[in-house]
Amino acid sequence: MMSVSPLVRSAEQHIELDREGAVARVTVNRPEARNALTEAMRLRLTEVFRALADERDVRVVVLRGAGGKSFVSGADIAEFSQQRTTEDFVAVARRDEELYRTMEALPQPTVAVIEGYAIGGGLMLAAVCDLRICTDDSKLGITSAKSLGNCLSPGMYRRLTALLGPARLKELLICSELIPADRALQWGLVNEVVARDGLDQRVIELTERLATHAPLTMWAAKEAVRRLAEGEAGGEDIMETVLSSEDFKEGVTAFLEKRKPRWQNR
Repeated sequence: MMSVSPLVRSAEQHIELDREGAVARVTVNRPEARNALTEAMRLRLTEVFRALADERDVRVVVLRGAGGKSFVSGADIAEFSQQRTTEDFVAVARRDEELYRTMEALPQPTVAVIEGYAIGGGLMLAAVCDLRICTDDSKLGITSAKSLGNCLSPGMYRRLTALLGPARLKELLICSELIPADRALQWGLVNEVVARDGLDQRVIELTERLATHAPLTMWAAKEAVRRLAEGEAGGEDIMETVLSSEDFKEGVTAFLEKRKPRWQNR
């Protein structure tokens, strides 16, 4: 049973977790506010993702917004008036960074399913996921330059630069426009664009396929790329973990026996 701190208990109704087979679905359920995230909701997300990391039966994690109009529209700006000092805002950014790092450290692949808007913190949340699918009418962007006048954390500048490259990231942030789905795909901001009426089926197909892949191989891809993005040296320990595993032996045996492998590790 997942323990819940009193600070985030009020956010439980807005952060839903359900499982179907090997797939866990995390839903931001606050459609009346376009799924804007309060600080309590972000802390709750951190708790949920931290708990999922220990669930060996979960092979894929899907993150989605409820209501069909917005993935996540960013932070709840009404809270900003309660954070009156620079130190308050920096402290919140540090806690958000903990959420992003928790998501990146998940051994399972994460899939962001975007319907409608993914703005500001919503886009950042999607960017931390390993794969991103959006509907053909989606719009994505960070509009701080023409609205709030705030900025990103150093960690998020690093992540988005790795994802988009310096030129496109500067265009995204300085021009402060919402990017349509086709351009988001061209830029590499999303991996796939689908029609709304085909979205659910496509998500099912993708997650079912990922659930059959070698868990340690997917983890190795995530962890190696994460370390490269953060400038960490080394990586032979990743190879040693995978190549010494029973799953690697099983993969070779299954290939030679012309059957599907039965993965055990995660």
